[in-house]
Amino acid sequence: MDVRKRFPFTTDAVCLLSEHIHCIWTLPDGDLNYSVRWKEIKRLFTKSYLERIGPGETRSESRVKRGEATIWQRRFWEHTIRDQTDLNRHLDYFHYNPVKHELVQTVSDWPGLSFHRYVKMVYYETNWGEAVRQEVKEMVCGE
Repeated sequence: MDVRKRFPFTTDAVCLLSEHIHCIWTLPDGDLNYSVRWKEIKRLFTKSYLERIGPGETRSESRVKRGEATIWQRRFWEHTIRDQTDLNRHLDYFHYNPVKHELVQTVSDWPGLSFHRYVKMVYYETNWGEAVRQEVKEMVCGE
């Protein structure tokens, strides 16, 4: 079952990396229950993962007691977007994350980003982020 049918939300932005994920969601008015959504997403993903891949790492006694797999960290960080400036900052942070973690040279090279949707919406240019990378490189390397 789709978690969004049971607990509605829309995904406004996403950055999916190999070891973590960032999301910006819009929840229905008056609903701030991020926890139930993450719990269900993690539960359904884990069930499918274990069926297809297997248990993977050995679980600690604590994880066994709680019925937790080793795929996820226990906690998540939530932040309510305050205004357009805050949203812009978070979008930039999410979308630059694969470059920051040195997974790709340019933002547009990473497939697991909402960046590509935002390019189509003309929020970003396709080469967005390259100037930032060059500035960082110049600061670090003195070029």
